[in-house]
Amino acid sequence: MTAEGHIIFAIASAIFAKRAELTPVLASADWWHIIPAALLTCLLPDIDHPKSLLGQRLKWISVPIARAFGHRGFTHSLLAVLSGLALFQINVPADWPVPADVLQGLVLGYLSHIIADMLTPAGVPLLWPCRWRFRFPLLRSQKGNQLERVLCLALVGYAIWFSPEQPYFGANGWPAQMINSVQNGITRIANKQLAQ
Repeated sequence: MTAEGHIIFAIASAIFAKRAELTPVLASADWWHIIPAALLTCLLPDIDHPKSLLGQRLKWISVPIARAFGHRGFTHSLLAVLSGLALFQINVPADWPVPADVLQGLVLGYLSHIIADMLTPAGVPLLWPCRWRFRFPLLRSQKGNQLERVLCLALVGYAIWFSPEQPYFGANGWPAQMINSVQNGITRIANKQLAQ
């Protein structure tokens, strides 16, 4: 996915996370905290690629990481997220209070990058060092990919449209409603194919 796609996807993720109230902190979060925080980290996993937008600007970090782990290795895993959180907690002084919604926005931006890369054929090693690749190959990686732009902008539109009044989790919550909608669509397609 391109840097532009990751930025738009991070914005969609931040809007959706707040509107869906994924956590109590995000439910009451300040928009001016979570969106900039998500944008701050949405390109960070690609520090392992010296030709990425961030890698070109920070070659002194990018090149050693690329040599040690390769592209879409450690930095695209859940272990990287947990390690980053641990380092952040250790290195931030106790008297410098980072608002909880900023911290969750930072994590959200990083995770949005990983999820977006799962939409490409290469996928990501979510459980690194295990080499299994997790992927839902909807997008082909190439410069100027219009499908990527349209999908990411559609996700922003959906995140804005998403009704915060929908029931949350549980049997009738929005995750179940979304899964039921997908299952119904697949069933309709299968029934049409069987009828032919």
